[in-house]
Amino acid sequence: MDTQHKGHKAYRPSLPSESELLSKSVALREHMEQRRSLRFFSKRFVPEQVIQDLIMTASSAPSGANKQPWSFVAISGVDLKKRVRDAAEKEEREFYAHRAPESWLKDLQPFGTDANKPFLEDAPWLIVVFRENVDPMGGKNYYVQESVGIACGFLISAIHQIGLVTLTHTPSPMNFLSSLLNRPANEKPYLLLPIGYPAEDATVPVIEKKSLAEVAYFHR
Repeated sequence: MDTQHKGHKAYRPSLPSESELLSKSVALREHMEQRRSLRFFSKRFVPEQVIQDLIMTASSAPSGANKQPWSFVAISGVDLKKRVRDAAEKEEREFYAHRAPESWLKDLQPFGTDANKPFLEDAPWLIVVFRENVDPMGGKNYYVQESVGIACGFLISAIHQIGLVTLTHTPSPMNFLSSLLNRPANEKPYLLLPIGYPAEDATVPVIEKKSLAEVAYFHR
Protein backbone atom coordinates (compact mmCIF):
# COMPACT_ATOMS: atom_id res chain seq x y z
CA MET A 1 0.00 0.00 0.00
CA ASP A 2 1.34 3.42 -0.93
CA THR A 3 1.61 5.43 2.28
CA GLN A 4 3.39 8.45 0.82
CA HIS A 5 1.96 11.84 1.59
CA LYS A 6 0.58 13.92 -1.23
CA GLY A 7 3.37 16.00 -2.73
CA HIS A 8 6.06 13.59 -1.52
CA LYS A 9 8.32 11.33 -3.55
CA ALA A 10 10.21 8.18 -2.68
CA TYR A 11 13.53 8.52 -0.87
CA ARG A 12 15.75 5.48 -1.42
CA PRO A 13 19.40 6.40 -0.83
CA SER A 14 22.22 3.87 -1.03
CA LEU A 15 22.93 2.88 2.58
CA PRO A 16 26.50 2.22 3.77
CA SER A 17 27.45 -0.90 5.68
CA GLU A 18 28.45 -0.54 9.32
CA SER A 19 32.15 -0.73 8.46
CA GLU A 20 31.72 1.89 5.71
CA LEU A 21 29.81 4.09 8.12
CA LEU A 22 32.57 3.91 10.69
CA SER A 23 35.37 4.61 8.21
CA LYS A 24 33.47 7.51 6.68
CA SER A 25 32.75 9.07 10.07
CA VAL A 26 36.42 8.90 11.06
CA ALA A 27 37.60 10.30 7.72
CA LEU A 28 35.13 13.17 7.86
CA ARG A 29 36.01 14.05 11.44
CA GLU A 30 39.74 14.09 10.66
CA HIS A 31 39.17 16.18 7.54
CA MET A 32 36.96 18.74 9.26
CA GLU A 33 39.38 19.00 12.19
CA GLN A 34 41.87 20.45 9.71
CA ARG A 35 39.52 23.34 8.88
CA ARG A 36 40.75 26.71 10.16
CA SER A 37 39.58 30.28 9.94
CA LEU A 38 42.10 32.15 7.78
CA ARG A 39 42.98 35.84 7.75
CA PHE A 40 45.77 35.58 5.17
CA PHE A 41 44.57 35.00 1.62
CA SER A 42 46.26 34.49 -1.72
CA LYS A 43 44.99 36.60 -4.60
CA ARG A 44 44.96 33.47 -6.78
CA PHE A 45 41.99 33.30 -9.16
CA VAL A 46 38.92 31.25 -8.21
CA PRO A 47 36.38 30.60 -11.02
CA GLU A 48 32.90 32.03 -10.60
CA GLN A 49 31.39 28.59 -11.25
CA VAL A 50 32.99 27.41 -8.00
CA ILE A 51 31.28 30.20 -6.08
CA GLN A 52 27.96 29.43 -7.76
CA ASP A 53 28.25 25.78 -6.74
CA LEU A 54 29.15 26.72 -3.17
CA ILE A 55 26.12 29.01 -2.93
CA MET A 56 23.79 26.34 -4.26
CA THR A 57 25.25 23.85 -1.78
CA ALA A 58 24.51 26.30 1.03
CA SER A 59 21.05 26.92 -0.36
CA SER A 60 20.27 23.20 -0.17
CA ALA A 61 20.18 23.50 3.64
CA PRO A 62 16.95 22.80 5.53
CA SER A 63 14.86 25.78 6.62
CA GLY A 64 11.66 26.48 8.50
CA ALA A 65 8.72 25.45 6.26
CA ASN A 66 11.24 25.42 3.38
CA LYS A 67 11.04 29.21 3.18
CA GLN A 68 14.79 29.43 2.45
CA PRO A 69 15.07 32.86 4.12
CA TRP A 70 18.47 33.81 2.75
CA SER A 71 20.25 35.64 -0.03
CA PHE A 72 23.90 35.39 -1.01
CA VAL A 73 25.75 38.33 -2.58
CA ALA A 74 29.04 37.34 -4.23
CA ILE A 75 31.64 40.05 -4.82
CA SER A 76 34.79 39.82 -6.93
CA GLY A 77 35.10 43.39 -8.22
CA VAL A 78 38.21 45.14 -6.93
CA ASP A 79 36.53 48.51 -6.41
CA LEU A 80 33.57 47.08 -4.52
CA LYS A 81 35.78 44.92 -2.33
CA LYS A 82 37.76 48.03 -1.38
CA ARG A 83 34.55 49.86 -0.49
CA VAL A 84 33.47 46.93 1.67
CA ARG A 85 36.85 46.93 3.40
CA ASP A 86 36.81 50.69 4.01
CA ALA A 87 33.31 50.56 5.50
CA ALA A 88 34.08 47.46 7.59
CA GLU A 89 37.28 48.94 8.98
CA LYS A 90 35.43 52.11 9.96
CA GLU A 91 33.09 50.02 12.12
CA GLU A 92 35.96 47.90 13.41
CA ARG A 93 37.90 50.95 14.56
CA GLU A 94 34.88 52.00 16.61
CA PHE A 95 34.57 48.48 17.98
CA TYR A 96 38.16 48.20 19.14
CA ALA A 97 38.34 51.77 20.45
CA HIS A 98 34.93 52.22 22.05
CA ARG A 99 32.35 49.43 21.69
CA ALA A 100 34.12 46.29 22.88
CA PRO A 101 34.41 45.73 26.64
CA GLU A 102 37.85 44.99 28.05
CA SER A 103 36.97 41.35 28.65
CA TRP A 104 36.19 40.87 24.95
CA LEU A 105 39.39 42.57 23.84
CA LYS A 106 41.35 40.38 26.26
CA ASP A 107 39.77 37.23 24.77
CA LEU A 108 40.76 38.40 21.28
CA GLN A 109 44.43 38.97 22.14
CA PRO A 110 45.60 35.40 21.32
CA PHE A 111 44.28 35.82 17.78
CA GLY A 112 46.19 39.04 17.08
CA THR A 113 43.19 40.75 15.48
CA ASP A 114 42.73 44.48 15.09
CA ALA A 115 40.71 46.91 12.97
CA ASN A 116 42.83 46.31 9.86
CA LYS A 117 41.14 43.80 7.51
CA PRO A 118 43.28 43.34 4.37
CA PHE A 119 41.68 39.96 3.65
CA LEU A 120 38.57 41.80 2.45
CA GLU A 121 40.59 42.93 -0.56
CA ASP A 122 43.07 40.06 -0.87
CA ALA A 123 40.53 37.24 -1.10
CA PRO A 124 39.31 36.79 -4.69
CA TRP A 125 35.71 36.51 -3.53
CA LEU A 126 33.52 37.81 -0.74
CA ILE A 127 30.13 36.27 -0.03
CA VAL A 128 27.75 38.32 2.09
CA VAL A 129 24.89 36.28 3.55
CA PHE A 130 21.63 38.10 4.20
CA ARG A 131 18.71 36.84 6.27
CA GLU A 132 15.12 37.56 5.27
CA ASN A 133 12.80 38.11 8.24
CA VAL A 134 9.91 38.27 5.79
CA ASP A 135 9.78 37.10 2.19
CA PRO A 136 9.85 39.62 -0.70
CA MET A 137 6.01 39.71 -0.75
CA GLY A 138 5.78 40.39 2.98
CA GLY A 139 4.93 36.81 3.97
CA LYS A 140 6.18 35.35 7.24
CA ASN A 141 9.39 33.33 7.43
CA TYR A 142 10.02 30.85 10.22
CA TYR A 143 13.09 30.08 12.32
CA VAL A 144 15.10 32.58 10.32
CA GLN A 145 18.19 32.73 12.54
CA GLU A 146 18.38 28.96 12.81
CA SER A 147 17.78 28.39 9.09
CA VAL A 148 20.38 30.90 7.93
CA GLY A 149 22.84 29.60 10.51
CA ILE A 150 22.46 26.07 9.11
CA ALA A 151 22.94 27.34 5.55
CA CYS A 152 26.13 29.13 6.62
CA GLY A 153 27.33 25.90 8.23
CA PHE A 154 26.76 24.11 4.93
CA LEU A 155 28.68 26.87 3.13
CA ILE A 156 31.66 26.87 5.50
CA SER A 157 31.90 23.09 5.35
CA ALA A 158 31.63 23.07 1.54
CA ILE A 159 34.41 25.65 1.22
CA HIS A 160 36.72 23.41 3.24
CA GLN A 161 35.63 20.25 1.43
CA ILE A 162 36.77 21.61 -1.95
CA GLY A 163 40.13 22.85 -0.63
CA LEU A 164 39.53 26.58 -0.15
CA VAL A 165 39.53 28.63 3.05
CA THR A 166 37.31 31.24 4.62
CA LEU A 167 36.75 33.38 7.70
CA THR A 168 33.49 34.12 9.51
CA HIS A 169 33.70 37.89 9.61
CA THR A 170 31.04 39.91 11.43
CA PRO A 171 31.86 43.62 11.56
CA SER A 172 29.52 45.19 14.09
CA PRO A 173 27.19 46.69 13.13
CA MET A 174 26.89 45.37 9.55
CA ASN A 175 24.10 47.61 8.27
CA PHE A 176 26.53 49.33 5.88
CA LEU A 177 26.42 46.18 3.74
CA SER A 178 22.71 46.65 3.05
CA SER A 179 23.17 50.10 1.57
CA LEU A 180 26.51 49.37 -0.08
CA LEU A 181 25.06 46.33 -1.87
CA ASN A 182 21.65 47.91 -2.49
CA ARG A 183 19.70 45.14 -0.76
CA PRO A 184 15.92 45.33 -0.20
CA ALA A 185 14.45 46.35 3.16
CA ASN A 186 13.36 42.82 4.06
CA GLU A 187 16.99 41.62 4.15
CA LYS A 188 19.50 42.07 6.97
CA PRO A 189 23.23 41.22 6.79
CA TYR A 190 24.11 38.06 8.68
CA LEU A 191 27.69 37.05 7.80
CA LEU A 192 30.59 38.14 5.59
CA LEU A 193 32.83 35.38 4.22
CA PRO A 194 36.07 36.02 2.29
CA ILE A 195 36.83 32.96 0.16
CA GLY A 196 39.96 31.82 -1.64
CA TYR A 197 43.26 29.99 -1.30
CA PRO A 198 45.49 30.52 1.75
CA ALA A 199 48.50 32.79 1.28
CA GLU A 200 51.80 30.90 1.00
CA ASP A 201 52.95 32.41 4.30
CA ALA A 202 49.57 32.07 6.05
CA THR A 203 49.55 31.36 9.78
CA VAL A 204 46.81 30.43 12.24
CA PRO A 205 46.63 30.81 16.02
CA VAL A 206 47.61 27.82 18.14
CA ILE A 207 44.33 26.79 19.72
CA GLU A 208 42.69 23.66 21.07
CA LYS A 209 39.11 22.46 20.73
CA LYS A 210 37.16 20.99 23.63
CA SER A 211 37.27 17.22 24.02
CA LEU A 212 34.31 14.91 23.43
CA ALA A 213 33.83 14.60 27.18
CA GLU A 214 33.50 18.39 27.45
CA VAL A 215 30.91 18.85 24.71
CA ALA A 216 28.83 15.66 24.55
CA TYR A 217 26.62 13.72 26.94
CA PHE A 218 25.37 10.22 26.11
CA HIS A 219 22.29 8.65 27.76
CA ARG A 220 22.55 4.96 26.93
